[in-house]
Amino acid sequence: MSERKSDQNPIKGRGSSDNPANRFEEFYTDYDLDEETGQKPSRETRFYRDDTKEIISTNDSPDIPFNKSVNPYRGCEHGCIYCYARPTHEYLGFSAGLDFESRIMVKYEAPRKLRERLSSQTWKPEVLVMSGVTDPYQPAERKLEITRGCLNVLAEFLNPVSVITKNHLVTRDIDYLKKLAEHDAARVTLSVTTLDRELAQKMEPRTSTPKRRLQAIKTLAEAGIPVGVNVAPIIPGLTDHESANILEAAAEAGATHAGYTILRLPHGVKDLFCDWLQQYFPDRREKVLNRIRDMRDGKLNDPRFGERFRGQGNYARQIADLFKLHAKRFGLNEENRGLSTKSFRPGRGSQLGLFGN
Repeated sequence: MSERKSDQNPIKGRGSSDNPANRFEEFYTDYDLDEETGQKPSRETRFYRDDTKEIISTNDSPDIPFNKSVNPYRGCEHGCIYCYARPTHEYLGFSAGLDFESRIMVKYEAPRKLRERLSSQTWKPEVLVMSGVTDPYQPAERKLEITRGCLNVLAEFLNPVSVITKNHLVTRDIDYLKKLAEHDAARVTLSVTTLDRELAQKMEPRTSTPKRRLQAIKTLAEAGIPVGVNVAPIIPGLTDHESANILEAAAEAGATHAGYTILRLPHGVKDLFCDWLQQYFPDRREKVLNRIRDMRDGKLNDPRFGERFRGQGNYARQIADLFKLHAKRFGLNEENRGLSTKSFRPGRGSQLGLFGN
């Protein structure tokens, strides 16, 4: 057992270098630092079967623009240090730190359960988001193909889907996405936090590089699939100056829509992010944290609906105004064409087999 140490060396290839206690647990096991490297031992990723019964998650949050989502994975090996989903791992008995990015729950039966749900007479077609919590195209997806299996089902039923990812791997599934897009039933959004590859490697260690994400936008756009960019999250004092450049690069690649969110630091993510700043940007740490507090009513996190994604105060308004100005300048969000359920094929998907397995 050991106490948390924020002055340790970063673990290469991981966003977090710590595994803090689960807020619901009294005790936890941590690892001592290696005397030579000054860091904790690197952890291999382990995968666990998630036998959740309901594959479609529902939310009623007033500031989330969708009601239902499909999350093939819980936990995310991308390891983004700022990820607001980290605390969800604590409900599973894990830590929001290293556990979140190295102990991954996998819904191996997701495609089958999704087909059963869409085949039900009670299902009324509506847009599904993949995914609302963790990335559906994290590294394991290249081998496991669970997200691809779900897209296969959605293409069979022609049920609309909106995909959000940081990974170029989404281009692998252009066949299903294009079929859906032909019926106004598919949209993809690439999240781009920074164009600085070195910063991205520190902050989002196992995601696709910014250049590869822009390439994905270009590839999807050329295939006729509506694609956009999320400048998310905007980190005040660290990445906020990049918004205009990200929007311009995305528009040039073929993006047609754009959105943004301000950094959120719920529960244990606050400490993880503060420690990360101390490791990589000690000279800018207080500047970043003070700007966050300026937008969060003096705190590092504001969970209130209507405030948590956008912030408040003059600085938050400045970010919002500039984002709107630059989005218009680069021709983004000129059309707000929603996805359509008109082509949905009720109860027939499992028989159609349009694309095979």
